[in-house]
Parts: sequence; C-alpha cells; structure tokens
Amino acid sequence: MKQSGVIQRRLVVLLSIILIYFIALFIRLAYLQIFNSGTLVDRAESLWSRNLPIEGQRGIIYDRNHDAIVENEVAPSVIVIPKQVTDVDRTSEVLAEVLEVSVEEANRHVTHGVSIERIQPEGRKLSLEQVQAIQEANLDGVYLVNDVKRSYPYGNLLAQTIGFTGIDNQGITGLEYVYNDYLMGENGVWKYFSDAKGNSLPQFSDDYAPASRGLDIELTIDLHLQEILEREFDNAVAKYDPDQMIGIIMDPNTGEILAMASRPTYDPENYQDYDQEIFNRNLPIWSTYEPGSTFKIVTFSAALEEGVMKLEDRFFDPGYAIVDGVRIRDWKAGGHGDQSMLEVIMNSCNPGFIELGQRLGKEKLFEYIRAYGFNEKTGVDMLGESQGIIFNPDNIGNVELATSSFGQGNSVTPIQLVTAVSAAVNGGNLMQPYIVKRMLHPYTNEVLYEREPSIKRRVISEETSETMRYALEMVGAQGSGKGAYIDGYRVGGKTGTAQKAKDGAYISGEYILSFVGIAPMDDPQLVVYVAIDNPKNTVQYGGVVAAPIARSILAEALPYIGVEPREEQIEKKYLWTDTKYVTVPDFVGKEPKEIESSYLYNIEYHGEGTKVISQQPAAFSRTIEGGTVRLYLGN
Repeated sequence: MKQSGVIQRRLVVLLSIILIYFIALFIRLAYLQIFNSGTLVDRAESLWSRNLPIEGQRGIIYDRNHDAIVENEVAPSVIVIPKQVTDVDRTSEVLAEVLEVSVEEANRHVTHGVSIERIQPEGRKLSLEQVQAIQEANLDGVYLVNDVKRSYPYGNLLAQTIGFTGIDNQGITGLEYVYNDYLMGENGVWKYFSDAKGNSLPQFSDDYAPASRGLDIELTIDLHLQEILEREFDNAVAKYDPDQMIGIIMDPNTGEILAMASRPTYDPENYQDYDQEIFNRNLPIWSTYEPGSTFKIVTFSAALEEGVMKLEDRFFDPGYAIVDGVRIRDWKAGGHGDQSMLEVIMNSCNPGFIELGQRLGKEKLFEYIRAYGFNEKTGVDMLGESQGIIFNPDNIGNVELATSSFGQGNSVTPIQLVTAVSAAVNGGNLMQPYIVKRMLHPYTNEVLYEREPSIKRRVISEETSETMRYALEMVGAQGSGKGAYIDGYRVGGKTGTAQKAKDGAYISGEYILSFVGIAPMDDPQLVVYVAIDNPKNTVQYGGVVAAPIARSILAEALPYIGVEPREEQIEKKYLWTDTKYVTVPDFVGKEPKEIESSYLYNIEYHGEGTKVISQQPAAFSRTIEGGTVRLYLGN
C-alpha cells in the first residue's frame, strides 16, 4: 500500500512536469505565431529566395536637336544556379564553347558552391548568336537575364568626348564618366523561391522589381556640324597623313561647343583594341602646344584696347627684330617693308608684333593673356582638361616678351584658344565653354536642368571687338588667311604655324599648322579651329593647309545654320594662283537668242523649249570663273 502511494506521487509529479512543458510549448508557439511570425517568415523567405539581378539602363545621350548619339541595346547576360544543374559535364561543355572559355573554367562556375553564379566578363552582354545558342541548348540551371550595353549609331563620332562604359555599365572615360551619377539607372531584381536543392517552391509567387533608366542628357553638339568636321578630318588624314588633328566649332556668343574632333580616334564599342593614349586623351582640351600666330589676336586686341597703336600707324619690317642682342627673324625673308599696323596682322608680321609687345610692356601684355583665360582651365564640363603653361612676367626678360607677343614660348590648349578668340569677336566677353545643355526625365522628356550661357568676364570693349572683326576679315580676304575665303559669307580668321618642341628643343622640320576662322564677320555665329600636326608632303604653312580645311567646314556649316550670303563683303585680293569667282546673272524667262556669251563662264542648254525655266547655279549666286552655267529650257 505504501509503495502504491509512492508510485502515485511520482506519476503526479511526472504529469505535472509534462503539463508544464506543454503549457510552455503552447505559450512559445503562441508567441511565435502571434508576435514573431513576420520575422520567421522573412528568415525563411531569405533562405528560399533567389535574386536574379536586372541591370538598370543608362540615360541616352542626345545632340542639341534630340538626335541620339549614344543609345542602349539589349545584351542579355548568363547566370548559373549550380544546384539546379542536372548535367554538369554537358553544361560545362556548352558554356565553354559559347562563351569561348576553357571547359575547366566553365566547370568551376557550374559547380561553384553559391546560390547564384554570375559568369563575368565572358558571360556578360552576350551577342545574339550566343543568346540563341544558350537558348537552344536548354540547360537546367542556366538562365539569361536582362542586360544592356551602349550602342553608337554614328560609330566613332565624338568618341573621345563621349567616352565609354565598362562591363558593369559604369562610365570610365569622357562624358560617360563625368556625368555617370546622372546617367546611371537603378538596378532591378527578379526574385524566385526554391529549396536547398534548387527546386522551385510553387506556394510562393515570383516577385519582380523593374530596373529604371538614368537621366537623359542633351548636348550642345550639333550632329550635322560634327559630321562635317569629322568628314573633313578624314579627308585631311588621307591627304596629309598627320601625326594628329584637332578641331573645335563653337558658338562665340554662348560658349556652346557645337562640334569637337581629333585624330587619331577609336571605336568606343571596341576600345580594348586601341592604345590607351588614344581613348584617354581628348586632344581639344588636353593637348598643349605653342599656338603660333593665332595667338597674335590677343596681342593685337590688347594693343588696340590700351591705345598704344591704331590700324593706320606705320611700321617698317626689315625681316627681323633685334632684342637684347638676339636676332629674331620674320617668317618672310627680307621682311614686309613699310606697312600699316592693319597690314601687320594681315601679313602676320612677327617684328610688328614684337613692337606691339614692347609698347604694351610685359605686365600689361600678360594681364591680357590671363584675362583671356590662358594659364587657367576653362572649366569646360569634360574630363582631362589641361591648364597650359604661360611665362611668369616677373621671371622673364625682353626676349621672352618678344616671343610671347607673336605666340612662341607659351603653351595653350585648343579650348583656351577658341574661347579667347570668341571673346575677341563677340563684343569682348569671355564665355564659359560647355557641352552639356540639358538633363531630361527619361520617360517624359521633362527638362530637369538647363544650362544658360555664362559670361566669365569682359576682356575688351565692344569698340575694340568691332575693330578686331574688321581686322580679322581683312586677314581672311587679303592677308594670310585667304585660303578660308568664301564668297558671300564674310569669313575672317588667323593662321598659325608653330614649330614643334620636345624636351625643351624645337624639332627640325615639324610644325603644327592651324587656323581659327570666324563667320560671318558682321555677326559672328561660328568659330572654327583646325590644327594639323606634322602634315606630310606639303608646304608647312597654316594658311596653305589648315585654312582650306576650315573653309570647307564653314562653306557647308553656314548655310546649314541659316546664315544668308551677304551682298557686301571685303573683296578678296587675288593672286594668279587663286581661284576666282563670278556672279551668275538671272537667265530665267529669257530666250536663248537674248543670252550673250561670256568669257567668265560657259553656258550649256538642256531640254527643249523657247525659254529658260530654271538654271544651275541659281541667279546671283557665285561660281568659279570659267565654270559652267546650265540652262534648262521649256515652254
């Protein structure tokens, strides 16, 4: 009986313990279900969920007319979920062949102990043929996910300026790098659920968060002007085989860069095939060299502004100047003799500019050099701008003052020079150059940011600028820049011929030939700068090589932007070797018997009829002397 009581007590204790355990378990389950269920579900989902990345698209880059320069195109990437791969050997062999990697390398990816394996760089941004091959293979555990790459509808157009992106769509060079934070889109994700073996869990629905596109950018560049510049450069490269070429077209009134090019260039889709020097250096803003006689615009305008000379002042050039015992020669043997100061700039007379530099003095000359923006970066919104090197006036003597006055001894960048010349002819204002005009919403085209032209400072007066326009038009019509003359369009400019320097010494026989052209001179709309480095098999003068290239650019660019021919302009001073032009009369409505022959042009009749119904060239236009005028007859 006593033993039975002990057993009963033990059973009561045991049952009590069991009851307490179940009560505690119930309370714990209730707590987990009621108060902590969300956390547990999240933890479970994190173990079961797999995130397949979807790359965000970069914003599109447009020209000023909203024509796309850089776009995006679909280029899927391949990923592997190793635990879902059912045939490791076949999967490795197929991927190795398609992605052009070794079977061993493919096998490492296929068997890697991770939930999702991204094969890169070989598996990123696949071609259409690669995508089709993977789809046809139908490999378990191998997926194609959305990805994009940059595409270039115009090939290498504006290549150094635009730059390129890397495998992760990050901007690496050029505007792609500078504006990367604005161009980059947000990545998306495709979330699906599977167990530890990679089997899908149907009780969970897939989740999809779409990727977005970054901001679109609209440049100041005009694609048609860019195409003109690039085409003329291709022609010049074929003709002269230069070491390098540099070109800029700018609106002098706003500082907007309308076109920019350099040679050599590269294909941004295949930048790996080129030397780093080619795609890393945007020569119009990076390259520094002695500007030569184009720099004389600075000295001449400073002398006018300071009143140390007038255009009609006389100067005698014997062909040299002696400064502190150093004989500095003019480019023309024997000199230009007696001439006005206007003729000094027309003839690009070095001794005449030495005289102007001496009249100004080094402090005043270098004050204008700095005011025009030399020895400082322009601040243009591009990557890799150089500053140039300008003498410190405190550390130079009269010889350095003399050479500085005609563009020798100091080094500048093309963008500095174009900006300075623009100030000399636009009324005297140094503009801030820029290339990004607007930022746009990628889906609505709403303008989120727009840059306005900005004046950095006034350099010369409007009166001096007006005089400079006249002087530079004389250079283009009757001086060293006649090679850029365009009948009816009032082109002005300045030539430059600078000997190349290396390691502190000039290279014999190698020159950088340049020309800066402005048009029309009564209302400047375009400044065109062309520099050609060491052209082969030609006379080494900027007026002979660079000026005609600028002329070809302006001849097509001016009508395109809506500049009408002028009825009055400074007549060109022709040499016997120059091409002459004549004005074509209006023949429409006349009968052939009423039309007199002329030695100035040849007449050809086409069609049948009694009267002229049209003509080519058009009435009152200009054509080459001795050219052909075609008259079309009808009734």
